[in-house]
Amino acid sequence: MSRAARAVIDLSALRHNLQQVRRVAPQQQIIAVIKADAYGHGIVPVARALADADVFGVACLEEALSLREAGIDKSILLLEGFFHADELPLIRHHKLQIVVHSEHQLDVLASLPAQAFSIPAWLKVDTGMHRLGILPQAVPAAWQRLAACPAVAPLLGLMTHLANADDRGDDTTRQQLECLAAVRPDSSIAVSIANSAGILAWPASHGDAVRPGIMLYGVSPMLNETGLQRGLRPVMTLQSELISIRPCKKGDAVGYGGSWVCPEDMPVGVVAMGYGDGYPRHAPSGTPVLLNGRRAALVGRVSMDMICVDLRGQPDAAVGDSVILWGDGLPAEEIAEYATTIAYALFCGVTSRVKKETIDG
Repeated sequence: MSRAARAVIDLSALRHNLQQVRRVAPQQQIIAVIKADAYGHGIVPVARALADADVFGVACLEEALSLREAGIDKSILLLEGFFHADELPLIRHHKLQIVVHSEHQLDVLASLPAQAFSIPAWLKVDTGMHRLGILPQAVPAAWQRLAACPAVAPLLGLMTHLANADDRGDDTTRQQLECLAAVRPDSSIAVSIANSAGILAWPASHGDAVRPGIMLYGVSPMLNETGLQRGLRPVMTLQSELISIRPCKKGDAVGYGGSWVCPEDMPVGVVAMGYGDGYPRHAPSGTPVLLNGRRAALVGRVSMDMICVDLRGQPDAAVGDSVILWGDGLPAEEIAEYATTIAYALFCGVTSRVKKETIDG
C-alpha cells in the first residue's frame, strides 16, 4: 500500500468551468491558461480536457513542447514570448504564437528573413502593471515595426494584463482600459485584456480574446469570495488519510515547538500530509480539514510528512479514514486565507511525491 497522499483531478469540473467562461464571454476567443503544469493540475490531461478552448496559453517554449510531444496540435501562445533567438526555429516548426513585450524581441524579429511559416504575434502593452510590455508612448512605432517584420504574420492584436481586477473598488482597471484604448492604432485591431478577474467583474475588458486561468481550476479570482459562489467547481482535491490516533492528556504539547497544548484529555489524529507534499507549512492551528466529510481542526505545527488534527468532535474516527485538505467540500480559497497565501500557490506547491489521479465526473 503506497502513501495515501494524492491529488484527485476532476476533468469534468474543468470542462464545466470552461463553459462558465463561455457563458460570461460568449463572443470572445478563449485562451485557456495552462502554464506552470496547468497550475499544478497536470498540463497534458488538462489540455486534453479543455479541447474546446480556442488557444492554450503557456509561459515558455518548454511547456509548449510538452504539449506537442503529447500529440496536442491546438494553437499555443507563449505568454512570455521567446527568451533567446535560438528558440525561434522551434517556435516556427511547432507553429506557436508569441507575445512580443520588449524592444529586444522586436530587434531580433526585425533581423529575421521571411520563412515558409511566419510567426503569429501579439504586441503586449504596459498599461499599468509595470512588469512586461511596451510603454504606451512607444506602441505606435512598435506596432509598425512588428507589422514590417517579414518573419511575423499575422499580427494578432494588442494585449495587456490587469493588475488589480480582483478588486472592484480599485480604479486601476478602468485606467488600464482607457490607456489601451488610447494607444490602439485602429478600432479593428483585436485586443486581449481580461484575465479571470476581468472576465468575471469587468465586462468592458472582454475585448476579442479572454485569458482565463485560475477560474478554470474552480477558484474565484475575486477578493472575499469562492469559486462556488461563481458557479465554478473545484478541480483539484488534495486528500490523504488518518494514519494514527493518539490518546493525549490535558497539558500534552503537540508537534514541534509545543506550540499547541491539549486543553483536556482528547484524541489527536495524525494525517499523512505535510509541507513535503506541498501543504502550507505556515497553516496555523484551527485550519480546517474534512475528515469523513466533517470538519476537524489542525493542531500544532505542520511537519514535513504529517499534520495533527483535533478529533474531539469525531468519536468514530478510525485509522484509514479519508481526509480532504482542500477541494471537494473545502474551498482552496479558505485554506489559502488561513495560511496567508493564495490558492494559486497551494496548487502549484503540490510536490511530485503526491500522486495525481484523474477522474471524469
